[in-house]
Parts: sequence; structure tokens; C-alpha cells
Amino acid sequence: MDSQGRKLKICHVITRMIVGGAQENTLLTIKGHVEKGHECVLVTGYSPGREGELLKNVELPPFRIETFPDLVRELSPVKDFLAFIRLRRFFREEKFDVVHTHSSKAGIIGRLAARAAKVPVVVHTVHGQAFHPYEKWWRNKLYIFLERLAASWCDRIYAVAQAMIDQCVAAGVAPAEKYKVVYSGMDTSAFDAAKREPDLRKKLGIPEEALVIVTVARLFPLKGYEFVLPAAEKLIPGHPQLHFLVVGDGPMHDELLASLEKAGIAGHFHFAGLVPPHEVCRYIAQADILWHLSLREGLPRSVVQALATGIPAVGFRLDGTPEVVIDGRTGWTMTPEKTEEVVSVTELLLADPARRAAMGREGKALVLDRFNWRKMADILEEEYYSLLAKTGRPAA
Repeated sequence: MDSQGRKLKICHVITRMIVGGAQENTLLTIKGHVEKGHECVLVTGYSPGREGELLKNVELPPFRIETFPDLVRELSPVKDFLAFIRLRRFFREEKFDVVHTHSSKAGIIGRLAARAAKVPVVVHTVHGQAFHPYEKWWRNKLYIFLERLAASWCDRIYAVAQAMIDQCVAAGVAPAEKYKVVYSGMDTSAFDAAKREPDLRKKLGIPEEALVIVTVARLFPLKGYEFVLPAAEKLIPGHPQLHFLVVGDGPMHDELLASLEKAGIAGHFHFAGLVPPHEVCRYIAQADILWHLSLREGLPRSVVQALATGIPAVGFRLDGTPEVVIDGRTGWTMTPEKTEEVVSVTELLLADPARRAAMGREGKALVLDRFNWRKMADILEEEYYSLLAKTGRPAA
């Protein structure tokens, strides 16, 4: 709170509350601010499908949730316009001090509506880019154009990694001074305390003596599973004790399972499905190495979680991954899409348990404090007050 003890009225806007990193980041921010006495409202669209509904799987202090059916992930001119109209009306009626938008779609519509409603402070967090090398060229041009417009409608843009800022500045979205890195917080203490659980491994069907590689990501295109299978096929013949734990669900589940059956390695894979955020630490702790082979990311939450648990991480050298996966110290990064490089560094880690342990210790030291969720919430609270003070208007 500020020096006069005034509380803020804050609205967070995000398209979907699926089980995902951006969503967990948003909820932990709300939790931190509600616990300090601020009034927080969450505006979201529906969250159908196999990717889960995060709001059903977490314990949080009470706060208000508003569901806007027209706030959808896909491009939809009619629904997007209706979402803008409804958000603008809602912001005018509620008289928020701060509107904080998350991810690209909600960020574009929400920032325009908040500025049109004359909300004193409008901010946005980049959790991952809408534009990226694996998107169609015309979509990238459209997304960059819209992000430039949206940047002009807000006071500050936060990013979960410096790489996100560098990409936005290079694309001409906004100047560097408009951005600030705020690392995506999580309950790092839970990962630090997580231990190997023989009963959980048994429940998952993982042999007691197995070496385990874990992935934590939605079963969705560009999340890396198209590289997990070929890399696993190359490793398993030389490491018959190697098993894979998949934490997550999504539309690729049946396709992935069929591919594993066809390759004859389904018995080495164990699917945990959707896991509540507070239990992810237990599953990561059953592994020896984490693979995160996504082609599109901000700063991979699962990588930070693995390091906080004390296991090294392997991922592609893109976006925010190299900010926490330091080659030869906390894991390794490789050229994107180069499966043979994944296999090579994984071979080194499988053969050297002492090295894995040393990397895990260094990873813990790097991330435990930096990614603490309360630290994230405190930084954002300070930012809100600072920006509000510049407007010359008191809190509502």
C-alpha cells in the first residue's frame, strides 16, 4: 500500500483461465494483492476443452470473477467488437484504479477498452509473443500492427523475460523504456521442498530403478512434443531403464499416444494428465531431468520449477529459456528443432548423476528468490502506485 494506506481497485483481464503459466501468474498476483487489502476483479472468457479450468483447481482468497462470453482466443471480429463494448462499459461503471491485461488478445481489446473508459492506469504483461517465427507471415504483420496500437493505449508493459522485451523493441512495438521485466512468480518453496515419492512413482507406473525425464506442457502444437518422440526413440535403445513422465493434457493427447504405440515405446511413457498447480512440484520431483522443447514461450515456467526442485533442464535456445538455463551450469540449451542436440546433451546427463546434482544445486540458487510469487506481487503493487501517482489522481 502507499504511504497513506489507501487500497486500490484493480481489474485483471485474460482470455482464458486454462491450466497454464500466464493464468497461474495472474491468480498469484491477485492473491498477493487481495491479501494486502486491495479489491481485485478478474475478467475472463470461457475455458472449454482438455486444457482444464484453473479456477477449479486452486485455493485462493475470495475475489470477484466476471465471465465475458465474447472474450475468445481466436480472431472473431464480431465477438471482439462485442467484447470491447462490454469491457468499456464495465470499466466505466466500476471505476477501477488499474486495469492489468494479460496475453495478446485480451491485451489488445482490454487496453483499448480501458483507455476509452479513461481508467487512470492501464498496464499489460507479455507472457509470450503472438508473433513468432513459426506463425504465418501475414498473421505476424497483423499481430505486430495491433500490438503497436495497444502499446500506445497503456502506461507500462511488463514482460516475464528480457527476451520478450528485446523482441518487441526489435519489431517496433514500443521503445525499451516502456517495458520492465517482472519475472513470473510461483510458490518456489514448494518446489524446493519436494522429494522423491516411491508411492507416486508406483501409481504412475514408473519402475523404482528408472531414470525419468519429465515434460510439463499442454499437449498442443509448438509445445515441443513433436521433438520429444523422435528424441526418445533414439535414447531408449541405449537406456532401457529410461522413462518419460508427461504432465499436461490437450488436443494432441490421442495423436501423441497413437504415435508412441506405432513407435513401440508407449511403455516408456507415463501420462499424469492435468495436475493442479500446487501438486506440480510432486511430479517434477520424481524426475532426473526436465525437457522443455517448446518452440514458442515467454520464460518457461516448467524450467524454473525444475531448477527450483533441483533437477537440470534441457530446452531450445529461444525466447527466455537461456535466461535461466545456463549451459553447463543449470542445464543446456540447443539449436531449435535440432533433436540430435537434445539427444547428445541428455546422454551426458544420464551418464553423470554427480553432474546432474551439481546443476540442480546451482539452478536452485538461481531461481528460488528471483521467481518467488510474493516478490512478483510486491513489484507490481509498487508499479501500480507509482503510475497512479503520476496521474495526480488518488486511489478510488
